[in-house]
Amino acid sequence: MKTDIQIAQEAHMLPITDVAKMLDVKDDELELYGKYKAKINDAFLNRMKDKPEGKLVLVTAINPTPAGEGKTTTTVGLGMAMNRLGKKTVIALREPSLGPVFGVKGGAAGGGYAQVVPMDDINLHFTGDFHAITAANNLLCAMIDNHLQQGNELGIDQRRILFARVTDTNDRALRNVTVGLGSRVDGIPRQDHFMITVASEIMAILCLAESISDLKARLGNILVAYTYGGKPVYCRDLKVQGAMAALLKDAIKPNLVQTLENTPALIHGGPFANIAHGCNSVRATKLALKLGEYTITEAGFGADLGAEKFLDIKCRKAGLCPSAVVLVATVRALKYNGGVPKAELGREDLDALRRGSVNLEAHIDNIAKYGLPVVVAINRFGSDTDAELDLVREICEKKGADFALSEVFAKGGEGGLALAEKVIAACEKPSDFHFIYEDSLSIKDKIITVAQRIYGADDVKFDAAALKTIAEIEALDPRYATFPICVAKTQYSLSDDPAKLGRPTHFTLTVREIKLSAGAEFIVVLTGAIMTMPGLPKAPAAFNIDVDDDGHITGLF
Repeated sequence: MKTDIQIAQEAHMLPITDVAKMLDVKDDELELYGKYKAKINDAFLNRMKDKPEGKLVLVTAINPTPAGEGKTTTTVGLGMAMNRLGKKTVIALREPSLGPVFGVKGGAAGGGYAQVVPMDDINLHFTGDFHAITAANNLLCAMIDNHLQQGNELGIDQRRILFARVTDTNDRALRNVTVGLGSRVDGIPRQDHFMITVASEIMAILCLAESISDLKARLGNILVAYTYGGKPVYCRDLKVQGAMAALLKDAIKPNLVQTLENTPALIHGGPFANIAHGCNSVRATKLALKLGEYTITEAGFGADLGAEKFLDIKCRKAGLCPSAVVLVATVRALKYNGGVPKAELGREDLDALRRGSVNLEAHIDNIAKYGLPVVVAINRFGSDTDAELDLVREICEKKGADFALSEVFAKGGEGGLALAEKVIAACEKPSDFHFIYEDSLSIKDKIITVAQRIYGADDVKFDAAALKTIAEIEALDPRYATFPICVAKTQYSLSDDPAKLGRPTHFTLTVREIKLSAGAEFIVVLTGAIMTMPGLPKAPAAFNIDVDDDGHITGLF
């Protein structure tokens, strides 16, 4: 069987200029990054601003398991299938982080015969957006430390610096560091830490900003520290937002690529959903809506994380209104939720499937709470039996959800035709899209609402540090209390305990820390043992990746 990279490297790609012509993008509106990648500039965005928008379809999933669900693969395959049905469709995805690429999870370009290409470029550096975000983030950090060194006119309390350095690799040794060691000219010694780039507030800002001026204003609003007197210090106080925006002037432009079947795809931005808001950029999504009859986009991890944040943060901030939601699951993953070990998932087990399907039911129920039609897509594996598939279909029908099999991994767009037909029909159904909470709710009440209505928690416990920060945020500016919340939580469970599979009940969500992302305009809520700097496994994926003298990459999935 061919690997993903072998399939991708054998693909017949069109020059990206030809893909752009399908979308009516003119040559001077396209900025080429080689033959098969390009950025779309503001001239085109401005020309499209009065064009009507198509329908928006969100692809999400059950809670991820080691068995794999294939959300990105389904997103890509669905887009290709809809084009086969004569529906002009554009795909909008996130960019991959180098952390998972070299670690465990892998890339984010789809799989099998449902991929975006050039897959190796997309997974490795792409157009340099993440490097620009890293540079802008670390410029701000350098300016903070330089301000301390040059007399500290603002009176920054070095013990209350909130903004951390980032790098786009998994590096556990950087979780806790001390900077400024050495002689007097080497800086002011203080404790610091690194996060992975996708956790940076600048990543979130880039994905939510709608223009350079909006980007610059949001950068200026980043809360970076407090003074000795307890007053807030913002990025604008350090006068660096302009330089940061200059570093991001190209990164803010959406990237255009294609699928294996030459369907246009916009890939832009990449915050993780377990530690950030998990959606691609507003600019890319809005552009895709102007370019096609349908836009197929995805949100990271399970619907309790990615979909909740897509709907409650991104749609709220950008004025988006989805027409339907696709909920991806596999028989194997549902059996894993039912207690079957990964090594035994290939055998039929209807009892375990029934037990594990409560996770699927929870996500169906949650999407319904937003007033949106849902189509369950079962990403089919060769080991799935007819009896197992019939059982999942029966469960979906009882919950009032449409159901379709997806075989896009093996068959490309052809394997997604049944799913595409169900999605097109779902987009014509009446919907009553609304948010799960109102802006006017307090920060605590928003957290309690999401914990109880989406996760199924009985209650929420707030640690003393979290309560103190909430009070500080509300005292800083009344507007901050109106911001949506962005919960950092394990992706593996509806609860904050990764070991609690299925549909946990009778649990209390523990909020240990709160952070204000004033530039991104949301409140980060940290629960459980979530880390913003992952580590590498004993045998990382980087062991398998190589390149020959001709620049031919191997071992990349």
